[in-house]
Amino acid sequence: MGNRFVCMTKKDSKEIGSRSKRMGGGGRSQRKMMTEEDLHLQALSMALQQHQLSQRFEGSMSRRIGSTSSRRRTLPDSVPVNNKQVPEDLENIKIKKFVLIHGEGFGAWCWYKTVASLEEAGLLPVALDLTGSGIDLTDTNSVTTLAEYSKPLTVYLENLPEDEKVILVGHSIGGACISYALEHYPQKISKAIFLCATMVTDGQRPFDVFAEQLGSAERFMEESKFLIYGNGKEKPPTGFMFEKEQMKGLYFNQSPTKDIALAMVSMRHSPLGPIMEKLCLSPDKYGAGRRFYIQTLDDRALSPDVQEKLVRENPPEGVYKIKGSDHCPFFSKPQSLHKILVEIAQIP
Repeated sequence: MGNRFVCMTKKDSKEIGSRSKRMGGGGRSQRKMMTEEDLHLQALSMALQQHQLSQRFEGSMSRRIGSTSSRRRTLPDSVPVNNKQVPEDLENIKIKKFVLIHGEGFGAWCWYKTVASLEEAGLLPVALDLTGSGIDLTDTNSVTTLAEYSKPLTVYLENLPEDEKVILVGHSIGGACISYALEHYPQKISKAIFLCATMVTDGQRPFDVFAEQLGSAERFMEESKFLIYGNGKEKPPTGFMFEKEQMKGLYFNQSPTKDIALAMVSMRHSPLGPIMEKLCLSPDKYGAGRRFYIQTLDDRALSPDVQEKLVRENPPEGVYKIKGSDHCPFFSKPQSLHKILVEIAQIP
């Protein structure tokens, strides 16, 4: 599969590249409003180009970020890291491949800043579209199980060489997908990083993490106005999606305007089945995995209190906190997120 956004063909790449060039040429005398499709294509083009460049730092790696212990760490609002000027010391990083798993409604596109910064640091990021997400063409309404939803990730892990491992990063409900992967492919995973994510325990549903904010699953299924009935009103709901204004307040309360605009034209509704499924997690597989949690302290979708409860009830090896981050630190605090990811990668 290589270092790229999954589901992107060569034809897609050329088409997006040419569209991007046309969009960039409006310049001096006339600035036209981009269509929603143009905005989306430009962001995908940027991310794709970052993947294809795959430039590595090979000069002197003089600054060491350092390893961390299981102590909790809080990053300040502004981290003095400029990835192009302060190269990380990668000598003690054995596993350099990151597999980035998006949350509900998102796609591989949301990681474009993280992909760029990790590649510039000499690491190997891969962002995947889960089934029915991003530019994956599967009908989201047909995705009914966590196994189906996570299939792009499990197929990727299955195809890794026997001696190769990766670092998984799961955002929001993507945490359930990396938990599922830890249970089924523990030998392929060096570390699992839960980014303001649903780090559930055995027998829990991803939805249970949000129960305090959304109410019981039964009530949500009966009363929520955010449900989508892809098979007709007489059939059970197949997905959910918040209204745009609610998404802005829940997910993007600290994110830049341009990233919010990108999200508004790129997000798709989420399949309901996977988040209502109870996970079976065993002590010898999932329990033996190396888990890390990144808390976001200005998060309105998954509150800091809920995140604190998750790490208290299911303690990971290390906990990190990002001040001033909303539910999408890859938009609101990309440098802080980058520093934490590199720091976790350096842990022996």
